[in-house]
Amino acid sequence: MDSTFVSKTNNKTTTWKVVLPFYGYGAISFLIASFLLVCSTNNITQHYFQPNTLAIVHLMALGWGTMVILGASHQLVPVLIEQELYSNKLGYLSFCLAAIGIPLLVYGFYIFDMGWPSKWGGRLIILAIIVYLFNIAKSMSMRKQENIHTVFLITATIWLLLTAIIGLMLIYNFTYPLMPLNSTDYLPLHAHIGIIGWFLLLVMGVGSKLIPMFLISKYSNNKLLWLIFSLVNIGLLIFICIFLYSSNTLFFVFPIFSIALAVVLFVFYCYNSYQNRVRKKVDKQMKLTLLSILMMVIPIIFLIVIILLFIFQNDNELIIISYGFIIFFGWITAIILGMTFKTLPFIIWNKVYHLLAGKGVTPNPIELFNHTIFKYMALSYLFGFILFTIGLIINYQPIILIGSILLLICSILYNWNIIMLLIHKPVKK
Repeated sequence: MDSTFVSKTNNKTTTWKVVLPFYGYGAISFLIASFLLVCSTNNITQHYFQPNTLAIVHLMALGWGTMVILGASHQLVPVLIEQELYSNKLGYLSFCLAAIGIPLLVYGFYIFDMGWPSKWGGRLIILAIIVYLFNIAKSMSMRKQENIHTVFLITATIWLLLTAIIGLMLIYNFTYPLMPLNSTDYLPLHAHIGIIGWFLLLVMGVGSKLIPMFLISKYSNNKLLWLIFSLVNIGLLIFICIFLYSSNTLFFVFPIFSIALAVVLFVFYCYNSYQNRVRKKVDKQMKLTLLSILMMVIPIIFLIVIILLFIFQNDNELIIISYGFIIFFGWITAIILGMTFKTLPFIIWNKVYHLLAGKGVTPNPIELFNHTIFKYMALSYLFGFILFTIGLIINYQPIILIGSILLLICSILYNWNIIMLLIHKPVKK
């Protein structure tokens, strides 16, 4: 772990009791989702709207991606605002609400029951987001100086809340006519508000802080970050308006261009941070994270292909399924796999060795996890992701199965390292 991160978070940290449950929950969700993926290889190419696919997507989006991000942000917010989190109790509450709501929602989708499991799951998830948003906003309101990274985080959380509300409305729409069209017709709206408004915006806001920090780079450009922030939000608002009020698919070129430009500028920002780094040697965790930044371009390419297919009335289900897979098992997963082992070891070190600092030689945070396991985890992930994507595009089941097995191995190795971190006991050199 970089001494920069340690020094900046030494005095302003959230207790590990709030943060660690999110990481543990996310790891288990990744494992279960990967197992379900292996079990679903025979029918995953049929259509994106089917029970097992809905369950896997929401387990990856909420149980894996969102839970780990929420945990990490509880640790990161004090770093951004340079003061403690407003309430640890609200942190516990948001975890408990989400931890109960997510499996209810996923179970409801898996058995395709839009009754009480799905509805209660959706309600609890919305409550969890509201509690989290209030806690984060209250924490940030105590700092008078404006911080672009906190603006990204708050705005992304508002988009997450809107995503969850729309999702619950779609569930109710199966039994009560809340909307003029079928729930399936609104899935692209629900999905892209979450993907762009929550995941993309948050990754850009947090990544623009953490990547220079971990690279020990002095590069900073707030004007560029404000431009990126504006392009993403304007593009998303245009997308929503076109989706709701226009039937001309060609108009989607405008929000895609705006968001694609934001992605290119963010990659440029990360490249400048890399070029201006003090530490020339980049570790494996950071390489995987930087790879995930480049992977942000792939979904945009697929999205352009999907728009072109719609324009020429050629609806290709495999391209759409590949697009979703690349986002959740590709881009988001690559980010988490890399950043987990840049942030979690410090949290564990702070838990185990904080009181022992200065009383003897203690291990460095980076020594708390097994690097060999991380290496094979990264390799199984990369080969699994590539093979599964190729298998989807050419619709060849044996390659899809091999890819899914490799991703399951990746999740097992990830959990192995997470367990080793969580049960780590004090060791003096």
